[in-house]
Amino acid sequence: MTAFSFNLPIDPLAGFPAGAVPAESAPEVCSPQELQMIRQAQAGSHAAFRRLVESHQALIHRLCAQWLRSGDDASEVCQDTFLRAWQALPAWEPRGKLSAWLCRIALNLCRDRAKSRAGRQRRMTVPLTNLTVVPACPQVAPDAAAVHSGDMEKLQAGLSVLPPAMREVLILCGIEGLSHREAAAILECSPRAVEGRLYRARQLLLEWWNGHSPETGS
Repeated sequence: MTAFSFNLPIDPLAGFPAGAVPAESAPEVCSPQELQMIRQAQAGSHAAFRRLVESHQALIHRLCAQWLRSGDDASEVCQDTFLRAWQALPAWEPRGKLSAWLCRIALNLCRDRAKSRAGRQRRMTVPLTNLTVVPACPQVAPDAAAVHSGDMEKLQAGLSVLPPAMREVLILCGIEGLSHREAAAILECSPRAVEGRLYRARQLLLEWWNGHSPETGS
């Protein structure tokens, strides 16, 4: 087996987007240009695969950083994602978007990394899942407010206390600005399930957000 390696620079401190634009009209399949690069990479072209990595690396690294809240872990998982993709690419049929497939690989690796890390380090978290009263969400969602106000540090702290399934849908839809259909393709569920999960996640995040204002010192 021929080994493949790449050393594209990854900034572990890369920031988050200043705004998120919904992608309801985005195509659900690869573009003709990307499909051509995929076919070349499947045939063994390292140069074509490098171009694919360059096109999707920023998204995958942001996703890993938001999920893991660690620059070092995010960089390693991002690299592992593309190595896994290179190994699996020959058998992959591009019936959907390449970005969705890469995000699924990244999320699975993030979950695995978080499980192994949990054995070494247990975070102190607010048990949001035990809330008995779930507030309505009449105000701007915390994820949207943080993206526009630049309060991403507080948002990341709030995301860390959410159950993984809710954290993931907020990252994909609330921060990355993906449509419900695109998030559903990544999470392998229905758009309706994404909608319900997103609503619940924002309710839980809002409860945490309101209890951790600057005045509280929390």
